Amino acid sequence: MAAEAPPQIQYRDLMAECQQLMSKIASIEGDRNEHVLVEETLQPLDAGRRAYRLVGDVLVERTVAEVLPSITQNKDNLNATIQALGDRLSIRQKKAAELKSKHNLDQ
Repeated sequence: MAAEAPPQIQYRDLMAECQQLMSKIASIEGDRNEHVLVEETLQPLDAGRRAYRLVGDVLVERTVAEVLPSITQNKDNLNATIQALGDRLSIRQKKAAELKSKHNLDQ
């Protein structure tokens, strides 16, 4: 059975995890914003109009009707991921605040 880390190390680790979560959320929000922009651009267009989608390193020709649903679904998935990471971040921040006040840490 391993001994529990001192409160200062626990706090430092929690804060590092919070920083990583915030960075990941910011990155995913950037991706989501790109999806929103593409979605807003494609919505008013004719469904039969050509649209190009980058799949890996290959540019694939599709129609707006084929591309738009996947863009919307990807955006929704990114929103769900941002929400889940935000919830995790909130929990970690609360734990860090409790640890800081309980052990009177100045970090």
